[in-house]
Amino acid sequence: MNEIDKIAFIETKNGQILSTKSKGRTKYYIPGGKREFGESDEQTLIREIAEELNIEIDKETIKYVGTFKAQSDGAKDGILVKMTCYRAKYKGEPKPTSEIEEIRWLNYRDLDIISEVDKKIFGFLKENGELK
Repeated sequence: MNEIDKIAFIETKNGQILSTKSKGRTKYYIPGGKREFGESDEQTLIREIAEELNIEIDKETIKYVGTFKAQSDGAKDGILVKMTCYRAKYKGEPKPTSEIEEIRWLNYRDLDIISEVDKKIFGFLKENGELK
C-alpha cells in the first residue's frame, strides 16, 4: 500500500482551524483518522470525531471540502496520506479524549507544527480566505 486513506473534519472560525495533538506526538493534525473495514467516509467521520473530540456530528449537514495528498509523516518516502475532508455541524463542545493530548486553534502561521498534508489543506483554506 502506497497510500494511507484518512478522513478529516474541517472546523474553522475567526481565521483559525481546529487541530489536535495526539499523545506522544509533536505535530498537530486536523482531527479525523483511518477508515475501518467496510466504513463509508460519513461513518468514518462520525466515529473518528466522536472518539477524538467527544462531539456528535450531525449526519445531515456533512459536506465535502476536498481531497489532499502528501508524503506521510514518519513513513518511508513514497508513502502518501490521502485526506478526504468534510465539514459538518455538531452537538457538544470539543474536548480532548483519551488519545488526544491537546486541542488547539491554529492559523496559517503555524505551518511549522503540522503535517505535510495539513499544510496543503491550510494553503487551500488560506486561498479561500478562511485562515489568517
